[in-house]
Amino acid sequence: MKKNLLITLCMALFFGQTLAEDGSALWLRAKHNKTKAIKATFDAQYRNTIVEKASDEINRYWHGGEIRLVVDKNLTLLKDGFRIENGTIVASCPEGIFYGAHELIRQQETGLPLTQGDFIPAYGLRVLNHWDNLDGTIERGYAGKSIWLWDEIEGSSAKKMKCSAALKAKIEQYARANASIGINGSVINNVNASPKILTPEYINKVKVIADILREYGIKTYLSVNFASPMVIGNLKTADPLNPQVAKWWKAKAKQIYATIPDFGGFLVKANSEGQPGPGDYNRTHAEGANMLADAVKPYGGIIMWRCFVYGNKHKGEDRVKQAVTEFEQVDGLFRPNVILQGKNGPLDFQPREPYAPIFDVMKKTPMMSELQITQEYLGQSIHLVYLAPMWEEFFKFVKPDTMVGIAGVANIGDDANWCGHHFSQANWYAFGRMAWNPSLSSKDIAHEWLCQTFTTDRKFVEPMTTVMMESREACVDYMMPLGLHHIFKADHHYGPEPDGNQPHFPEEWKPVYYHKATKEGVGFDRSSRGTNATSQYREPFRRQYDNVETCPEEYLLWFHHLPWNYIMKSGRTLWGEMTYRYNRGVATVESHVATWHQMKNYVDRQRYEEVDARLKLQEENAREWRDTCLGYFRQFAE
Repeated sequence: MKKNLLITLCMALFFGQTLAEDGSALWLRAKHNKTKAIKATFDAQYRNTIVEKASDEINRYWHGGEIRLVVDKNLTLLKDGFRIENGTIVASCPEGIFYGAHELIRQQETGLPLTQGDFIPAYGLRVLNHWDNLDGTIERGYAGKSIWLWDEIEGSSAKKMKCSAALKAKIEQYARANASIGINGSVINNVNASPKILTPEYINKVKVIADILREYGIKTYLSVNFASPMVIGNLKTADPLNPQVAKWWKAKAKQIYATIPDFGGFLVKANSEGQPGPGDYNRTHAEGANMLADAVKPYGGIIMWRCFVYGNKHKGEDRVKQAVTEFEQVDGLFRPNVILQGKNGPLDFQPREPYAPIFDVMKKTPMMSELQITQEYLGQSIHLVYLAPMWEEFFKFVKPDTMVGIAGVANIGDDANWCGHHFSQANWYAFGRMAWNPSLSSKDIAHEWLCQTFTTDRKFVEPMTTVMMESREACVDYMMPLGLHHIFKADHHYGPEPDGNQPHFPEEWKPVYYHKATKEGVGFDRSSRGTNATSQYREPFRRQYDNVETCPEEYLLWFHHLPWNYIMKSGRTLWGEMTYRYNRGVATVESHVATWHQMKNYVDRQRYEEVDARLKLQEENAREWRDTCLGYFRQFAE
């Protein structure tokens, strides 16, 4: 018995504090406070609200002095933010109190000195977009199935609808995690939406989810299919200028708001990748969005209308130009409660893209950015790729004050650790933190996430911060350096396929269309001598990107087609530089694997082994990317 105990203790010391840790606690791991004298106090009128939940958080996890919670509705300048001052958290709304409580706990858990003052979010809309389907699958989901278990929500009417205790607990965990980082909205279904989500059966089920999310200050939104009046409403058209269509949507909005009074509104993907939309009837995006906006306006609802579009009316046009082509002409024609939602880049969540010029040209219409937290094109849940540096890069070009909100395509599933890869949790966390404050540095966010999720020991935090900060650039290097893009295997977008030329695919889906490699050179000419995509950018970037001499090398082959012997800033030829960067990417991943092996003493066994297994797969994948791509391009370059 003693021998077994000794072995167990030795293993615990070797692998960290605990023998098994599935990652389900995310970054919410503060130790319970056992000092009864420390507590949060608040006005009794806020009992059974989010303020009381904030009080519980303080009472359980805050190890400092007594905290007073005050809701002062006159402090509108705080929006849904908060003020920390002299042992008091003040906010103009209950949600701000909860955010303030977690700011205190975050500072405590990361070992930072207590910072007082006003904490005001940059955006009113800080939303997760779930691409979850009603059958439980998740489009571009890599962490299991959907957490919305529709079959476990049952009842004969909206008032009698209930979900299982296990599902309720799961959604509460999800909501608490989101609220702890300031996320205040959730679009719970896929933008490739099933019209069934708008049937009375599902509206009643959505109510159950909305009731749970509301307790943490999170509004519920739905993605809708533009053709829903035809599919579930028995109409013969979905033409937005048809009075019967407008009447159907108004009745549907009335039904939803009668069931969910604080429902947020609709997210719409229209006339892109085969989805129906107003273009099917020769109507504009503005006409389609405005019809829906009128339906939800009486209830304070909004329409988030995606402006990532291609493959609609402009066949043959460079895909990265099509969003501007379709939307610039209707700028200023949208209802005030319509917000255009644009991806950070003009193509499709590539490891690196220049920023999307739609943010330059839409000057009269509210905009919000769409970032992909799930790593569709960045190794999915296998590769350790920290995305905050990518988003930080985006905000250097698109100033935060030009937008009203941020959406993130969620990477959440029903895996025990929520995100597949333990380090993919950092991208969910970082999205929330940057949605609140885009000026936060990605390095600081990595540091605070590591401290809360693993340990504050600097011997762990400092080297792993370096790993996280290097990881995105490494991914670019071993996948598609120097502006190469979209050379993934078809459909699943996981491995390399630079020779992809599937005859049944449209040109804009084929890798060979994007790199255009021949004996003469490589790259997509989007300069004024090519597709002229550079003309869509504001100055000085228009001129900078158009000139091969001033174009940043990270975007070189995105905007220019160049000979293989083109001399780079390093003095190497283009082919030599490409070879160097592919090798550098692999070497960086190898160094990350070695670093992780030195972290064994600081991490519990389960998480150590699970991360290690995925890092080894990443290392194999990185070599595959390098060898496949260099092997393919070599036939042209040498």
